[in-house]
Amino acid sequence: MKNLFLTLTAVTALSLAANAQTEKGKFIVGGQVSFETSKTKDTDNKATGFSINPTVGYFVADNWAVGTGIGYGWSKEEFTTAPTLKTDAFKVAPFVRNYVGEGQFKFFSQLSVPMAWGKETSELATGDVKEKTQHIGVEIAPGFAFFPTNKIGIELKVRGLYYENDKNKTTDVSTNKFGLDANSLAPTLGVQFHF
Repeated sequence: MKNLFLTLTAVTALSLAANAQTEKGKFIVGGQVSFETSKTKDTDNKATGFSINPTVGYFVADNWAVGTGIGYGWSKEEFTTAPTLKTDAFKVAPFVRNYVGEGQFKFFSQLSVPMAWGKETSELATGDVKEKTQHIGVEIAPGFAFFPTNKIGIELKVRGLYYENDKNKTTDVSTNKFGLDANSLAPTLGVQFHF
């Protein structure tokens, strides 16, 4: 009987702590860091890139958070038959997130507006060619959050529905993309801290 009482008390405490994580007035802090490198066998083709994008949000109402991510990305691609291409960009991604559910497990949806401004540099024998770039998009991403403690949320989400506009501001060439990416076999896994 004593073990049953202790178990019920622990479950209740965890449920109350998880509910407190998405209450009005709380903060959510997280972000993304990535590094990637590749080399094509028997060639000199190789690519390297990294990005960092910390995020912070504030719960304006129970289960409703608004926030932004601010970061930087850099990449370099080297080819044997083409010029080396370097890309770097400043990134901003404001978002609105809504949690649904009770206890330690909650579903969420996030509307974000990822934007980036930067430059692409092509290293040619005649000299470098620099072009300004701009990326603006809209994304609705579903996800699932598990709250093992009152300060940590472990999240699993897919990209979802998205629209992107990539523009080369130097040449005034623009590309539009629209899609649905709900691949459950390739979700992103993340950790958010709640204060």
